[in-house]
Amino acid sequence: MSSRHYIDEEILELAKKAADRKAAFGTDVDLSQFEEAEEKEEIDELSKLPEEIQKTILNAGIEIKEEGRSGSFLQLDHSVVYKRLAQRYNGQLEIMDINEALEKYPEVREKYFWKAVKPDRDKYTAFSAMHPAHGYFIRVFKGQKVEKPIQACLLLQENARIQNVHNIVIVEEGAEVQIINGCATAPKVKEGLHIGISEFYLEKGSKLTFTMVHNWAEDFYVRPRGVTIVEDDAVFISNYVLLKPVKSIQSFPIAILKGKNSVASFNSLLYGLKDSEIDMGSHIILEGENSSGQAISRAIVKDRAKIYSRGILEARHNQSRAHLDCRGILFSEEGLMYAVPELLSAGAPQSHLSHEAAIGPIAEEEVEYLMSRGLSKDEAISLITQGFMDVKILGLPKQLENYIQELIVQTQEENM
Repeated sequence: MSSRHYIDEEILELAKKAADRKAAFGTDVDLSQFEEAEEKEEIDELSKLPEEIQKTILNAGIEIKEEGRSGSFLQLDHSVVYKRLAQRYNGQLEIMDINEALEKYPEVREKYFWKAVKPDRDKYTAFSAMHPAHGYFIRVFKGQKVEKPIQACLLLQENARIQNVHNIVIVEEGAEVQIINGCATAPKVKEGLHIGISEFYLEKGSKLTFTMVHNWAEDFYVRPRGVTIVEDDAVFISNYVLLKPVKSIQSFPIAILKGKNSVASFNSLLYGLKDSEIDMGSHIILEGENSSGQAISRAIVKDRAKIYSRGILEARHNQSRAHLDCRGILFSEEGLMYAVPELLSAGAPQSHLSHEAAIGPIAEEEVEYLMSRGLSKDEAISLITQGFMDVKILGLPKQLENYIQELIVQTQEENM
């Protein structure tokens, strides 16, 4: 489907006013250095992609044969080239291009589109609102428990392009789903920019486990902007895995826990390699009675990489609680890591907010102990690192947990 621009005048005017507004965090990016991509033809099977592209998306968590997936979505540059729903899941959920959803369902524009993320947040949201975008629309219908994950891949195939994405996910009352979102660049891509707007809506008693695996190019810029609205008794789990070098990524997703007993969990595993600048964090807003949240970050810094690990816990209800846990290992004197926690109590003095952080090199005594047990120094460091980057904190299905663990081991062998 070709791009259409479904933006009303009010949103467009807000965006125009923010066209030059720098983001609160991260390196400022000159948007004019990148071109918008051309449309590409659709395919009818993932196996018809070029072999190098198949390998790339496989490393981002995407199954080519789709046997373990309930549905698939693939966007190349600016074009949605593939979407499929396994037949047995018809009636449980729907997957389509965001433009199809905006055309088919007026309520999507009225209730969800640019309602959680504000178009005037910064120059990146403004650019997205002022230009045609693709992206996925996923809706899981009331009471449906989707057994197999949905997979979505956003891939840059051409060099020096902007990929403008707008995603909406709606998990209706009592429904449950897992989404694997793989983002990557083709081998020939050296530079470019990904702008990703994500608006997720979790209705009463629903659950969404959203796992992102990112593999970008070394001179690539990434600017996701996401907000999730969580209603009564709903659970939102966000997992983020970054295993390859990137020029600059700045991401600070927000979860608004509006409902009673609502829950949000942000978990991240980060490898800072080469000259990467990684500015990651999350903001949990606790509005509902007995709402709770946590943010857990594990990061490794090597070479000249910089990692900023941010987190804001904001309590607006007395009966709420949340915890931040940030830990990092430094393998280089040239690398840097900053832990920046913020605890805010806005009229909720009885809420319970806490944080802990630890950054430093691997303890020599741990290495020496393992060497005394017969391991070489490299083997000892590798074992400690694997234990530190514990995939179990993500709470994934066993098959996906094992797959990401294999990717982590591969990353260590290549870079550590």
